[in-house]
Amino acid sequence: MITSPPIDSVSIDERIARFTKRSIKNESKMHALKLAMSMMDLTTLEAKDTPGKVRQLCAKAMRPYEAMPDLPSAAAVCVYPTMVRVAKEALGNSGVKVAAVATAFPSGMSTRKLKLDETKFAVNEGADEIDMVISRGHFLAGEFNYVFDEIAAVKEACGEAHLKVILETGELSTLDNVRKASDIAMYAGADFIKTSTGKVQPAATLPVTLVMLEAIRDFYYKEGKMIGMKPAGGIATAKLAIQYLVVLNETLGEAWMNPNYFRFGASSLANDLLMQIVKQTTGVYQSGDYFSKD
Repeated sequence: MITSPPIDSVSIDERIARFTKRSIKNESKMHALKLAMSMMDLTTLEAKDTPGKVRQLCAKAMRPYEAMPDLPSAAAVCVYPTMVRVAKEALGNSGVKVAAVATAFPSGMSTRKLKLDETKFAVNEGADEIDMVISRGHFLAGEFNYVFDEIAAVKEACGEAHLKVILETGELSTLDNVRKASDIAMYAGADFIKTSTGKVQPAATLPVTLVMLEAIRDFYYKEGKMIGMKPAGGIATAKLAIQYLVVLNETLGEAWMNPNYFRFGASSLANDLLMQIVKQTTGVYQSGDYFSKD
């Protein structure tokens, strides 16, 4: 039985309020902006996705802004399993990972066999990472062993691919549930825990992220294993992204401040990061029209 500590929501809110009031010097801000860019999972998860759109997204992931070739590439491109092969070929040996959503994303409402088959298909197509969704209905019904066993089965199906477990925190209702789901996911084999699919509101929030980061910290103290974190959905501005990095640094420290252990799942964030980087470099804001929309 996995036991999770109760969450003091007032304390969480007070800590977030302190974190968001931190001032950042200009040189540190540029470092933070580039770091956030390197942590991006550029994502397209629409029914109208085409190979051409995926290739365009891959091009942006590898070189976010042609006028600044020294900018870091994104960490990964996230697509549906049927687009994994297209993304893999487009990215080549760039070092940008291919992530695929699986397990009946975003609802998770399917049989375990189909979820495992979809995971294996994505891995066989070349996915480096699998983003799975937990069965929220089973979790909310208190069937924690079912959720644990399903995550463990998907982890096994991943083979060498890393597993990101999406909690869909907007449907878990309470911070206590977020903590419980985080613990279950990590003990079942998650390499990353992730807030949201981006299809449900609210998606990522700073209080939810802090609770998940504290769960990662406690897991590391007990098990000696570093787990990654991915807030996804609703992070659209560079200012907010930097606040997430402050919370990350204050909670987990420098060892987690890299794309191996922290990602942003918010493609709309990329252009605001680019606008702020250009502003820091030239002193002038570029119009959003100067950057590709994908």
